[in-house]
Amino acid sequence: MIKFANVSKVFKKNRVLDSTDLEIQPGERIALVGSNGAGKTTLIRCLLGEYIHDGSVTVQGLAPRRNRTQVLATIGFVPQLPPPLKMPVGQLIDFASSVCNSERRRMVDIAARLGLDAATVERLPFNKLSGGMKQKLLIAIALGRDSKILVMDEPAANLDPEARHIFFQLLAERLENTTMLISSHRLDEVASLVNRVLELDRGKVVLDDRVADDATLSGLLACRLMLRRPEPAIAKTLASWKFSDMGNGAEWEGKVDSADRLRFLGMLSRYVGVLTHISLNEIPADAGQP
Repeated sequence: MIKFANVSKVFKKNRVLDSTDLEIQPGERIALVGSNGAGKTTLIRCLLGEYIHDGSVTVQGLAPRRNRTQVLATIGFVPQLPPPLKMPVGQLIDFASSVCNSERRRMVDIAARLGLDAATVERLPFNKLSGGMKQKLLIAIALGRDSKILVMDEPAANLDPEARHIFFQLLAERLENTTMLISSHRLDEVASLVNRVLELDRGKVVLDDRVADDATLSGLLACRLMLRRPEPAIAKTLASWKFSDMGNGAEWEGKVDSADRLRFLGMLSRYVGVLTHISLNEIPADAGQP
């Protein structure tokens, strides 16, 4: 289990995480969403033990800052920005496989599935690769491990369309035995993979939605949205979902099928900068019955 307890982080008087409490159970696959500056990357960096912070973070009972070797041995990580490594690609793969006691061939095979022939670039320094090649290699190293936890910060950002498709296929192959935390601006891409959505805003969890893995979800959710200001684009989209404008263009109400909740949240993620409140509440099956 991963646990954040009253975690706060301040950079130059800017509170990026604000008393965050969060528990992630084994097997949960989480989409971490929010606008730029919401605290997503900082949350991940605290989980990896890279930042000093207030409060506590534990991974299977271990504090990442004090037990980095043990904690990182359990995590496959794909960063948002590739590190400025000068190590040759072949040497990097050898090092990564030996450190995490994994098969080198597995990492090379995953890279090939993503469209990167590691043999053709093995003598090149990592920092000389293109952005897409770096990302493919980092994904191959992370997924080539036997870790039961995957932490990914905008992992598909530099991938071409075909590689993105393969990448999400690779994640789908690990749904049954891996805990995932995926930071993404595109919830629609990961909706089919995740069973929980967390939205951060100004360092606080403002939405925590768990979705059963059963694709036959039935029932309705009552939804209420509040916006910072009326926006024609979101008004048009909400109208297509049969939502009602409650009179001023900044408050909307409607109903969403439970099976569609992640698709709905994926749509909303495009407008996260203007949203101030989201509530989703199950409507009892017998509501309105005599």
